[in-house]
Amino acid sequence: MSQHHVSLLTAKLTLIATLGGLLFGYDTAVISGAISSIDANFIDPLQLSEPARSSLSGLTISSALFGCVIGGAVAGLLADRFGRRRTLMFAALMFLLCSVGSALPELGLGAIGHMGAQALLPFNVYRIIGGVGVGIASLVSPLYIAEIAPKESRGRLVSFNQIAIVCGMMVVYFVNWVIAKQGDESWLHAFGWRWMFASEALPAGAFLALLVGVPDSPRWLVMKQRDREALQVLERLGEPRLQATYNEIKASLKVTDAGLLSFGATVIVVGILLSVFQQFVGINAVLYYAPLMFKNMGASNDSAMLQTVVVGVVNVASTLFATATVDRLGRKPLMIAGALVMAASMLALGTLFATRQAGIGALLAMLAYVAGFAFSWGPVVWVLLSEIFPNAIKGKAMSIAVAAQWIANLLVSWSFKVIDGNSALNAQFNHGFAYWVYGSMSVLAALFMWRWVPETAGHSLEEMHKVWKRPRAGSVEGAKKETPLPSP
Repeated sequence: MSQHHVSLLTAKLTLIATLGGLLFGYDTAVISGAISSIDANFIDPLQLSEPARSSLSGLTISSALFGCVIGGAVAGLLADRFGRRRTLMFAALMFLLCSVGSALPELGLGAIGHMGAQALLPFNVYRIIGGVGVGIASLVSPLYIAEIAPKESRGRLVSFNQIAIVCGMMVVYFVNWVIAKQGDESWLHAFGWRWMFASEALPAGAFLALLVGVPDSPRWLVMKQRDREALQVLERLGEPRLQATYNEIKASLKVTDAGLLSFGATVIVVGILLSVFQQFVGINAVLYYAPLMFKNMGASNDSAMLQTVVVGVVNVASTLFATATVDRLGRKPLMIAGALVMAASMLALGTLFATRQAGIGALLAMLAYVAGFAFSWGPVVWVLLSEIFPNAIKGKAMSIAVAAQWIANLLVSWSFKVIDGNSALNAQFNHGFAYWVYGSMSVLAALFMWRWVPETAGHSLEEMHKVWKRPRAGSVEGAKKETPLPSP
């Protein structure tokens, strides 16, 4: 079996699982086209003071993130209890419910279009439900792909999920733009924004329908003592070392009841820090507020939208580069190089803003930053999170790391508005301060990666407990003595 050969079934299952990633991107970004309509319909009628209005609008725009924290926190438990497939089906249902509910928040409560500000609460509830779907998919899609992929191409296949996320964002930017062109502003505020949210029902319905025929991952089946099914799935996936792989999975799962810290605290801390740094380098401030940043640089509204699309294209292209190289070059070199590119770009961007020279140079620094993130911390963090944790603690440990990631995302998204809108800092640094913070975080991220994170490329998922070399007496070592690992 050649190094890069992936069976047809593996490819098909990977594509189905990446629809979870596509919906993650779609659901996160769909709101960007509807912000003005939500303000006009639900927030302006309340006639609030400026700070209260901004705060409520900001909370509404990011309300899905609260759901993401919940979804991320329970996803590992659900995936261990009910299986990867059924957990993804549950996420698909959440996406469907969110799509219909956000489009028609008055449904069952009052006349559509006549509830005014009272529809804001149900709208936010539906967005939070969608967020739960995003939180679950953000963990279980890469987990499922990692568990069905051959180790030689695992990095590549898991990073397809990140391509799906950025494609989901690009598709919905385009869909929103097409919908907005169908009428004038009053049409957009009355009907257009509803179609934006409703459009998510198509990919969500497809995801749910396709998951019906998907087998669960062999690692989960072994965990549930369904060994015959596990062997059948491994065989269908074209696993060349059938019995050996099965024995390794069996041995690595002898400790499924292992406490979270049975491999030492380091692996858990590394997982949390990977997640937190992925957000603290400032990527979501850049992606969520790209049009606002371009306006700060002096672009008109329309060209700000256009430059946002350019960011999307750079994002996809660089993610494709990571997909092509993550198994060959390894995880660490990409992560360190990306962090250094981001550090240089962000420190330059902050300096350009502070010296009031924001122009084409600032645009280039921003694109270099997005490229640096997209070939490293964007896709590769998910690859690492899906593989660094030993099988025995994977569900629990991934949940902690992913919940930490969404909390960090919330903090960054909220604090950017606060830092960027602070008149004292702006008088001093002219919008540049936030970027220096992100640049410094990128330097720390590179140091952390270099010093603390082991290379995982080329290791099977079952070998992870050896990478960490920290099992307590009687937990994993005991299990290994019972079933010696067969040599490959």
